[in-house]
Amino acid sequence: MSSSLTKGLRRSTSRSSAKRASAKAGKRPVKAKPATKPKAKRAAAAKPVAKKTAAKSRRAKKAVAPKRSTKTKKVVQKVGAKKAPAKKVAPSRVKKTQKVAAARAVRPIARPAPVPQPPPRQPTQDESAALVAFERAHKEFVRGRFAESRNQFRILLDKFSQVSEVAARARTYLAISEARLRTESMLPKDADSLYDRGVIELNRGEYVAAQEMFERALKREPEAAHIHYGLAATRARLGSIDLALESLQRAVDLQPNLRLRAQHDHDLNPLRNDPDFDRLIFSNPA
Repeated sequence: MSSSLTKGLRRSTSRSSAKRASAKAGKRPVKAKPATKPKAKRAAAAKPVAKKTAAKSRRAKKAVAPKRSTKTKKVVQKVGAKKAPAKKVAPSRVKKTQKVAAARAVRPIARPAPVPQPPPRQPTQDESAALVAFERAHKEFVRGRFAESRNQFRILLDKFSQVSEVAARARTYLAISEARLRTESMLPKDADSLYDRGVIELNRGEYVAAQEMFERALKREPEAAHIHYGLAATRARLGSIDLALESLQRAVDLQPNLRLRAQHDHDLNPLRNDPDFDRLIFSNPA
């Protein structure tokens, strides 16, 4: 009996110990879980509080923000209202600047006053005398009297060599006169040869040289009608209308049949618009 009781007690004690052990084992995880659960609950409880505070702060900001935005809008509107007239005034300013630019363009440009120039220098006594001597020698040169012009230019250089400008021009004409005298020495002496030479120069277009040849031929034979006619044609080419008509008048007077030649001569074309030419060539001789 005692053994059975002891066995039963042992069994009951073992069962109770097993239950206690299982209760202890079961209590430990249960005790650990509550330790974690309060933290989670606290965090979960804190989160809604933080959310509520954040939502309240947002609502407060939203409540304040519209007031500021309206103020800023009003300020912007006021500033825009103030700046609007400036934009309207800008075109008028542009117009004013354009008007000012146009007025400046119309205004005459201010030019500096002209600097008064000194009066021209009066020639000295030697310069005046040298100019007179040069003009006298130049006239002989133009007439074709090269021997006389050569002598006068030499005298001028002897007396007024210190007048540099006049002396330089005198030397030039002296050289030309001497060259023309050398060519004269090589020219033919008889009138017919000089006339032939003049015709050659006329056909070549060297009208000045042709005029000189005809004039030289007339000095040797003044009554030669054909030489007067050649001189008239040469002077017409040079544009000396009056002198050409005089030479042509003399040629027709000496030889009337030259009128027929003059009617078709191209060298006399510069004279055809002159009424004296028509009277001289196309009128019936008396």
